[in-house]
Amino acid sequence: MKSTHTIAALVIASTAILSGCASTSSQPYNNNGAYNNSSSASMGYGTIDSIQVTRAAGQTSGGGAVVGGLVGALVGNQVGSGSGRTAATVAGAVGGAVVGNKVEENRNNNGQDMYQINVRLDNGDYRTVVQDSVYDLRVGNRVRLVDGRVYRY
Repeated sequence: MKSTHTIAALVIASTAILSGCASTSSQPYNNNGAYNNSSSASMGYGTIDSIQVTRAAGQTSGGGAVVGGLVGALVGNQVGSGSGRTAATVAGAVGGAVVGNKVEENRNNNGQDMYQINVRLDNGDYRTVVQDSVYDLRVGNRVRLVDGRVYRY
């Protein structure tokens, strides 16, 4: 009975630790402050300065890490005895959680091409918008920004 509680505690702890490493950022890039990012519901007109292709990393919910951690702990618990079994259980839980998270990431989204569109607004401000397609947008086009998206004007 004690080993069951130990396994459950280890799995919960390792899942909590790995969940803290998950990123919730929807921005797949860091622009080093070159442009002001605007995701607010604003509207403006301007000209496209540049368009860059970026690859968004796959997103995970943490479910893969939980399942992987459980499976890894169960497999690790079958190895050794005494404190060796405990160490194998912990190692199995952590390793399983890492593998499960990676499997979920690869399954959900193998990375998607996103387009970082830098727009010089008519008032002199700059905005960077990231969207999944550019349709017929080209550098130098007059555009309209509405609700965080760029449309040809």
